[in-house]
Amino acid sequence: MGTMTTTSAVLVDAAAYAEAVETATKAAAAYYAGGDSALDDDNYDRLVRGIEAYEKEHPDEVLPGSPTGKVAGGAALGDVPHTVPMLSLDNVFSAEQLSGWAASLERRIGRPVEQWSVEPKLDGLAIAARYADGRLTRLITRGDGTAGEDVSHGIDSIEGLPAQLTQPYTMELRGEVLMTTAQFEEANEVRTAHGGEPFANARSASAGSLRAKDRPYKVRMLFFGYGAIPTPDTDEALAEELRTLPHSELMARVSALGVHTADDTEVPGRAVSTVEQVQQRVEEIGALRAELPFGIDGIVIKADLAADQQDAGFGTRAPRWAIAYKLPAVEKITRLVGVEWNVGRTGVIAPRAELEPVEIDGSTVTYATLHNPADITRRDLRIGDQVMVYKAGDIIPRIEAPVAHLRTGEERPIEFPEVCPQCGSGIDTSEQRWRCERGRNCHLVASLSYAAGRDQFDIEGLGASRIVQLVDAELVADLADLFTLNRDQLLGLDRMGQTSTDNLLAAIERAKAQPLSRVLCALGVRGTGRSMSRRIARHFATMDAIRGADEEAIQGVEGIGPEKSPVIVAELTELAPVIDKLVNAGVNMTEPGATPPDAAAASEAGPLDGMTVVVTGAMTGALESLSRNQMNELVERAGGKSSSSVSKRTTLVVAGEGAGSKRTKAEELGIPLATPAEFADMVGHLLD
Repeated sequence: MGTMTTTSAVLVDAAAYAEAVETATKAAAAYYAGGDSALDDDNYDRLVRGIEAYEKEHPDEVLPGSPTGKVAGGAALGDVPHTVPMLSLDNVFSAEQLSGWAASLERRIGRPVEQWSVEPKLDGLAIAARYADGRLTRLITRGDGTAGEDVSHGIDSIEGLPAQLTQPYTMELRGEVLMTTAQFEEANEVRTAHGGEPFANARSASAGSLRAKDRPYKVRMLFFGYGAIPTPDTDEALAEELRTLPHSELMARVSALGVHTADDTEVPGRAVSTVEQVQQRVEEIGALRAELPFGIDGIVIKADLAADQQDAGFGTRAPRWAIAYKLPAVEKITRLVGVEWNVGRTGVIAPRAELEPVEIDGSTVTYATLHNPADITRRDLRIGDQVMVYKAGDIIPRIEAPVAHLRTGEERPIEFPEVCPQCGSGIDTSEQRWRCERGRNCHLVASLSYAAGRDQFDIEGLGASRIVQLVDAELVADLADLFTLNRDQLLGLDRMGQTSTDNLLAAIERAKAQPLSRVLCALGVRGTGRSMSRRIARHFATMDAIRGADEEAIQGVEGIGPEKSPVIVAELTELAPVIDKLVNAGVNMTEPGATPPDAAAASEAGPLDGMTVVVTGAMTGALESLSRNQMNELVERAGGKSSSSVSKRTTLVVAGEGAGSKRTKAEELGIPLATPAEFADMVGHLLD
């Protein structure tokens, strides 16, 4: 096994990511509308993989229109909610990083991990397979983790996923669908026999084939199970087993049901006792990679015992008790044949390299990121250059450097745009990242779609197609105009009846009450995302305080330095007219529980000031109607810090009915416990 170079060096910026999302979305819409997409299956699937990789690294910047994990890249309808979130995995790239992650996990749970599970990370499409009384009834893609797309039409194409289990269980299996080398070769024979272009690689072939509904042929794929969970209808005794069995024993049970798992291959899962043994197994699997009849892109390491998993808990995008050890990066040389200039939702103009197709680590690479014009100039890149292309894991490839000694003299300079390639307006070249002079108005639909998304204003019923209608009808020219729409205006649009109009107006009215952190995120201030917006909102408490802050004051927020602060201050100045209109429309401009810096010293301490609070179990009494998120907001309004896991740093655990392992751990650590009624008394004045 080799050791990867640093992963941070290959991250792309938000403008390149936004452009990739837009390209993939347009390609999917064109393909499913008339089959005339400019991207073939391979290029489309490669682009989506790059988007997925960026979102793993930047979960706070995920766009609502992202095609990741969706059937037809979001062009198809029918989202299916997951009963339990179907999360991604965080990554490590070396033995040192693995050891560091394992040590942090053991610190989190307060004890050594008794046993580790090590298994190959299959390079396919993650799906959930639902069984009722032992019969396979539904297949669902991972989607955004909370909901996926129904791909049950592909059930009869998948081997290793039985139509009937050996036991009449009601449950959900989770796993990966991919093609073996033999299946891939067969798929290409079938595809070309029907006049199609050959698939470029097995991963894109399986992902595209499972999602395709109307192809005149079918191809065979293979399922690898890697987990099992109860559904709402699962028998309680079985549900308890699924929740409490060690992962290694659970996978043995899954295999006994007739389901194909990695245990049926040359790289079966193993349970080991030490991190050194984990690393040894990682190296064993990695050494067999080239010989396997299917693709793997890493090795998955998990805390094997259910108690360790429960105590470690989950982050927003990934479980804290599992990690993916990514296999070494690959570098190859290919030719730079062109440069595209694309405009993101904030107006940033991002260059993208077009490459002669090159196979890197099992996928065909035809595009790479080029960051900004200054970067192109600094490295003296030219059209026709032979360039070193670097690809780490599944991250979008980047061009490392031109291979100057291979130049022939026929290379030519890269032409920079003189006007915005999106709208033809002038370009602001005062910063390294060029920007259309119209800013976010250049891509108004993309900007508004982002603002209306679930993690910003969360305006249900306001998708991209509806926004296009509003913009085309000249009813909306900026974000604030959404909050002044009236019933007559909406009823005048196509496909807007009385019920849908009233529902949308109600959703817009609810959005006015969103906390300041979401308002700030919806504005799309460059240099910020969800987490940074929350930090800014918590630090300043009000929009007035944020707008009154100079560059030095903005740097008082964790994570904002002298390079980012001028951009944020300038962005807020640019957005001043929109912010004023939002205020006049009645949109909330305060962050619940936060105190402005100049008033913090004089403010009265909250009842939970300085405390770290974990809420677990079902709330009752005065707290019964509050969701877990609302409980966490209540903790913060009372001056405390909310946490999802119990540790030595926890100062209070609010334990409701069915509190389970978190209550037990609090008792073991001697951490004070409070019933829902006792906690309600502590924060009573905030419940009015």
